[in-house]
Amino acid sequence: MSESLLRACVQVSTFLGGGLLTRASGFLFARDGGIWLATSGHVVHDEAAGHLPDRVGVALHVDDVDLTRTVQVAVPLYEGGIARWRQASDTGGQVDVAVVPLEAASLESSRGWEAFGPEHLEGALDEVEVGEPALVVGFPLGFHDTVHHLPVVRQAGIASAFGVRFQGQGYFLTDARTHRGTSGAPVVVRARSGPLAGSRLPWRLLGVHASRMDMGTRDRDLDESLGLNAAWYADVLLALTRP
Repeated sequence: MSESLLRACVQVSTFLGGGLLTRASGFLFARDGGIWLATSGHVVHDEAAGHLPDRVGVALHVDDVDLTRTVQVAVPLYEGGIARWRQASDTGGQVDVAVVPLEAASLESSRGWEAFGPEHLEGALDEVEVGEPALVVGFPLGFHDTVHHLPVVRQAGIASAFGVRFQGQGYFLTDARTHRGTSGAPVVVRARSGPLAGSRLPWRLLGVHASRMDMGTRDRDLDESLGLNAAWYADVLLALTRP
């Protein structure tokens, strides 16, 4: 049996027509009896980059013992020309997080997945300190355990004041080595106390990894990349999954 954290995360493949476009990361979020696929907003729609998929695909585990058994689930992004995915804006502009509802019928044959919920969101912002260790769970460059369909984990640190919107935007910074394909990965810390610590999924969901940060003035011959990343605050999921 694998850790529940790994089975709550999925690789997100985007498609247009019959062609594969990109691969990214995501995770499942449950609320009020519904299950949502959460990922970065630019994974499902990026007008500036010309990335306009019509559906995404994920592999869900059939059970939590034989992890080689999965079912492929196709998730349409549009219905009757109307977007099924949800994205939000706030006072800082567009929030780079999106959710897509998963149909109950598509989940009937899969029983091995886990899902975050509202109880996993961090409500006490002052309890997350700068420098605190965190994990980014995803599929960097598509790399993962292809036999058992499990993601990999990168170590990260909270690199900006948690709860303070960096540059006025709805995200905080992490210090971690990340790659393409990690967009949409959850940023989590272990729950050490309280009811969550004894639950099936004992992790606090802090954010959703979106992109690497860098300086346009960096001398690429003399200076290394900053190694910093933007992670959007996960509490936006409450607004996105509201009935």
